[in-house]
Amino acid sequence: MTALHAQRRERTCAHDARISEEDFRRAAALLRQLAGIVLAPHKISLVQSRLARRLKALGLDNFKEYLDLVSGPDGVDERTEFVNALTTNLTSFFRERHHFEHLASELLQNVLRKRPPRVRLWSAGCSNGAEAYSIAMTMLPALEAGLDVKILATDIDTRVLGRAKRAIYAADQVEEAPPALRSKCMRSVGRGEVEIIGPARDAIRFRQLNLFAQWPMQGAFDAIFCRNVLIYFDAEDKARLVDRFTGKLTSGGFLYLGHSEALMSDHPMLEPVGRTIYRRRA
Repeated sequence: MTALHAQRRERTCAHDARISEEDFRRAAALLRQLAGIVLAPHKISLVQSRLARRLKALGLDNFKEYLDLVSGPDGVDERTEFVNALTTNLTSFFRERHHFEHLASELLQNVLRKRPPRVRLWSAGCSNGAEAYSIAMTMLPALEAGLDVKILATDIDTRVLGRAKRAIYAADQVEEAPPALRSKCMRSVGRGEVEIIGPARDAIRFRQLNLFAQWPMQGAFDAIFCRNVLIYFDAEDKARLVDRFTGKLTSGGFLYLGHSEALMSDHPMLEPVGRTIYRRRA
């Protein structure tokens, strides 16, 4: 095979590859094993298109070769790329605004009034960071007052964490942020982009975390945001995660879920206090 033919083959093999139902089931099982995410059968086209990019990058001919690599002893690094490729990241600044209004009226006001020694919040499944920065901007009065407010932001996808740490967004991505907060927490960096600056950026620590792995955090949180994440798991795993989140909340702490993730049954340690907002019972 000539070098030209090899280059053409590398460019076209992924394009021509089609994933079989058997390989789709293998991919779904691997994703469930690695990240707890459940892939419905109708996601086969999505899996094919996203994994085809990895085939092209690695110069592989078919999905079987790729899945053999991911599941084999030489696939440690590629398993991260595999999860990254199949993770859906959709978020925006101040998405589901009522959550941030509740955070401001309840937790923030309580913090400003009582001035506790520490305040900890967690954005679980933070994607590109828009949610975490929205939390930080909501808590800005406490940050400006010099209070010990820290936000942990985690995601399983290393690519979106890189974007989040960069803290640069297209100007139209931040339009939902209140103008007063935009003027305090953002600056233009040209090319139609803005950068998060100041206390709203400094208060956040971004970390990779698989929600189904061991959690290294020792302390409890005053609020946990896990929104539009539970929809990717089955009922048993959802219940298990809610239990774990509840165990990491302070007494009276808040759990914020996505708009379609209301708890389907009463939880003995949680009471509903708003639309997909729950408070840990004392």
